Amino acid sequence: MKYAIGIDFGTSSGRVLIVNAYTGSIAGISVCPYQHKVIEERLYEQPIPAGFSLQNSKDYMDVLKNGISEVLSNAKIDPKDIVGIGIDFTSSTMMVTDEHFVPLSWKEEHRHNPHAYVKLWKHHGASDEANRMMEAAAPDLHRYLGNYGLKVNSEWMIPKILELKNKAPDILKESAYIIEAGDWIVSKLTGGNVRSNCARGYKSFWNESDGFDFEFYEKTDPDLPDIIRAKCDGALVKIGQQAGLLTREMSQWLGLPANIPVAPAIIDAHSAVLGVGSTEHGQFTMVMGTSTCHLMLHQEQKQIPGISGSVRDAIIPGLYAYEAGQSAVGDLFESVVNQVPKEYADEAQQRNLSIYDLLEMKASRKKVGEIGVIALDWHNGNRSPLSDSDLTGVIIGQTLHTKPEDIYRAYMEATAFGTRMIMSSYEEYGLQVNEVFACGGLPQKNSLLIQIYADILNKPIHISNSDYAPAIGAAILGAVAGGQYEQVRDAVANMKQPLLKTVLPIRENVEKYNGLFQIYKDLHNYFGIDNRRILGSLQEIAER
Repeated sequence: MKYAIGIDFGTSSGRVLIVNAYTGSIAGISVCPYQHKVIEERLYEQPIPAGFSLQNSKDYMDVLKNGISEVLSNAKIDPKDIVGIGIDFTSSTMMVTDEHFVPLSWKEEHRHNPHAYVKLWKHHGASDEANRMMEAAAPDLHRYLGNYGLKVNSEWMIPKILELKNKAPDILKESAYIIEAGDWIVSKLTGGNVRSNCARGYKSFWNESDGFDFEFYEKTDPDLPDIIRAKCDGALVKIGQQAGLLTREMSQWLGLPANIPVAPAIIDAHSAVLGVGSTEHGQFTMVMGTSTCHLMLHQEQKQIPGISGSVRDAIIPGLYAYEAGQSAVGDLFESVVNQVPKEYADEAQQRNLSIYDLLEMKASRKKVGEIGVIALDWHNGNRSPLSDSDLTGVIIGQTLHTKPEDIYRAYMEATAFGTRMIMSSYEEYGLQVNEVFACGGLPQKNSLLIQIYADILNKPIHISNSDYAPAIGAAILGAVAGGQYEQVRDAVANMKQPLLKTVLPIRENVEKYNGLFQIYKDLHNYFGIDNRRILGSLQEIAER
């Protein structure tokens, strides 16, 4: 038998899988939580600015070293039977390194500087820079941002680079490379300077026909084109190709044979599309976790307001992949869990339940509309369709009788309403949704949540049987890079994971949720468009 390794670098942990290259069966799994976690409040006991979301790249190396060692031990296979390695990563997750690809945060003189660290996808320190890019694009919005939903998000690569220029010029000057974390991993494995078309296309205003949009960069900041040319260039490799071969040095460090083919990095949510096998037109894929990404494929490129981008060949060669997303989903549910009163924690312990399960059980007893509460799911900003990371959450309808499970259910419904807004944007511009797929831990573990989604979207939802769809997708690309398949579609057909179940909408609930969705939509437009200054003023007061 032949096997591929798929490594999924998520927000809180890395997952390493060994996957049968012919059947897709999983031979071994290793889950490696990041030792330093997400750094959002303090760096070595020093407070960091609000909105920062950092990581320590040493954790990524631990995933490679410890995860591969553990999964090889669990799988009990001959390492010589591994035909390829694939990598997926959250994006845009930005790193600054020296000329040897050593992160600047590893150097003693920079270990206390937050700008030297990985800036995670949900880092919002570049809001001012994103606003500046919007101002530069305004005179010809469709020319510069037509393929990016007519918006610039502070989570993307270019605003984060401008943040370095404006707020950490010393770090910018010392850096030799500014690179996506996924590309950094691939470059470390292969000994090259490799850049994937996937993250570059979505996060850097790049397209295959024209390359980087230097005209847009220059309108934003005269220095920006030279920064991009000097620090962001590299050997471009497209999804479905081979990025290079595992170096002898890395092979010895990882306990693998040298010269194993390595695939270019792919964004984690995009990789999940391959893992679940959602590769046809009309299929809408929700990759649900800390955040949610919503992806579709199409033959044509359409300018759809509110999406995060559309890039040719970013998932399936020959097709445009469309991305939209919500910045807080699992994070939002976790915030309720972390704030339950003591009696709820005690009850969960007495019943031998997690607090999540207790809240779901209590929330499931409520009928649609019974809680009298509705929320806007903007607690980490709005990625789509407003693309405004400065927006904050709203919840209305609370009374003295509102309980934690009511808030929990309201947040579930809010994320489903947000998904409906995104789906409506796709369909309004001709990307008809025929089927909905869901993957990630949330759909499998929370039956109430996925029923709410089915009812609000009024669509059957197919749920993947695997928690590890992104890592499966990475392994699929590893198998293609290793020559086991000529086409990505052929690898997907053999290696995709089976479905767990299909959840159908309940007609009575659909009708009730249609009325609640109109209230959500009114609130969305009131606070997100017509009266955005209300939430912005609160943030300004808080910052002062």
